[in-house]
Amino acid sequence: VQLQASGGGLVQPGGSLRLSCAVIGSSFRTNAVGWYRQASGKQRELVASITSGARTNYADFVKGRFTISRDNAVNTIYLQMDNLEPADTAVYYCNGLARVVPWGQGTLVTVSS
Repeated sequence: VQLQASGGGLVQPGGSLRLSCAVIGSSFRTNAVGWYRQASGKQRELVASITSGARTNYADFVKGRFTISRDNAVNTIYLQMDNLEPADTAVYYCNGLARVVPWGQGTLVTVSS
C-alpha cells in the first residue's frame, strides 16, 4: 500500500493550498491518517490527523488555519491550508498513525513572497 501526497506548490503568505493524499493498493478506511511535514533541517512533525470516524486533531501551530478531511469513497485524505505562513514551508507527507507504511516522496509547500 502507498499513500501519495500531491498538491503542493509555491504560494504567497496568506494564501491557500489544498493537499491530497491518495491511498493506493489497499484500503485505509478503518485507519486513522495523519498529515505530517518536515522542514529543511528539522524533524518530521504531525500536523493534523483524522480517525476512521472523521474525528480530527490539529497541532497548535495550525489550529484555525488547516482543515483535514477524508473521502472514503475515493480513498483520499485532504488537507486544506489557509492563511499560510512562511513557517509552513516544508515537505508534506501523509501516513497512518498506528498503521505506518513506507513513506512516500511527499509534496513540497513553499510559502514565500
